[in-house]
Amino acid sequence: MSRILELREKRAKAWETAKAFLDTKRGEDGLISTEDTTVYERMETDVVNLGKEIDRLERQQALDLELSKPVNTPITSKPTTTGDVKTGRAAEDYKEAFWKAMRSKNSVEIQNALQVGTDSEGGYLVPDEFEAVLIQSLEEENIFRQLAKIIQTSSGDKKIPVSSSKGTASWVDEEGLIPDSDDSFGQSSLSAYKLATMIKVSEELIQDSVFNLESYIAKEFARRIGAKEEEAFFIGDGSGKPTGIFHSSGGAGIGVTTASATALTFDELMDLFYSLKSPYRKNAVFVTNDATVKTIRKLKDGNGQYIWQPSVTLGQPDTILNKPVRTSAYVPTIAASAKPIAFGDFSYYWVADRQGRSFQRLNELFAATGQVGFKATQRVDGKLILTEAIKALQMKA
Repeated sequence: MSRILELREKRAKAWETAKAFLDTKRGEDGLISTEDTTVYERMETDVVNLGKEIDRLERQQALDLELSKPVNTPITSKPTTTGDVKTGRAAEDYKEAFWKAMRSKNSVEIQNALQVGTDSEGGYLVPDEFEAVLIQSLEEENIFRQLAKIIQTSSGDKKIPVSSSKGTASWVDEEGLIPDSDDSFGQSSLSAYKLATMIKVSEELIQDSVFNLESYIAKEFARRIGAKEEEAFFIGDGSGKPTGIFHSSGGAGIGVTTASATALTFDELMDLFYSLKSPYRKNAVFVTNDATVKTIRKLKDGNGQYIWQPSVTLGQPDTILNKPVRTSAYVPTIAASAKPIAFGDFSYYWVADRQGRSFQRLNELFAATGQVGFKATQRVDGKLILTEAIKALQMKA
């Protein structure tokens, strides 16, 4: 904890030093020399690297806390029968049988216990407790899941009624006819697209009781699935995958188009801010990539103050115009016609998880190389329910 706070203070001081250097090196024309630009960019790189190290330490701290939890609880008194007995995928015998099936070829005993969790593709639905670990891991890997609204679906498409226009009141004379003014409703549908990955583990590792198979699969699932999910939630085209917020159809509305194809101004960011209706600004965040943040860091407001502010508080993100900034590698970079920034309330982007993630052990596929395969599948969809809830900044064509 103290190391993270120390790095946050160091980053804040480094940023103040970089700003002061930039201000003192500007000429009468407002520009700085090539040599001073090189020095400033090196200072800025140090600030970026410190931020990344802080993020790594915070993720490591969260994982250490999760993995340090005890795997069992010692019995200190006579067990009681109070409370409901867990059944189905929450049952202890199902969880025990599931991990036996993952570590060794199935026996009759294991097959019988796993019948409650057999899916339609020949795998086994993960136990309830383990599925919760997977969901948590996805949230750590995937910033979009921290911002969006997550819902669970069991089967079929999820139909969501959406109000497309609001009715109004009218002034009428006494005993006059009151005009009709109804709300109009549309409908948005969330289905389930399949996302899959293959994990290979050597037979020696599986047989080694020291190797934590559960932890390894959870981390690998989070890393692989989380990356593909986040990419689709940002730039997916809706064909075999979710529709991303930057897609031209079904994505965020255009809040402002820049005057340049390669540069941003403070006024354009301010226009983007106010292009979003005020009710959505309450919980709004900026989402962009590291390269665009580097450009924004050099922008000042009318009082000569930098609009980007680094966070010095543990767990709090950096801000632009007093709104949090989140970054993702899947947000487009600054280029002609690109959309490098989104600003809005991301809770109006719904992520629909089809209940049950499936794992299947493949004993023979990689037998020649002394490995066992694990096929992991997930069914998920995502869609922006109200396009007006998020606005994008688009670069000039």
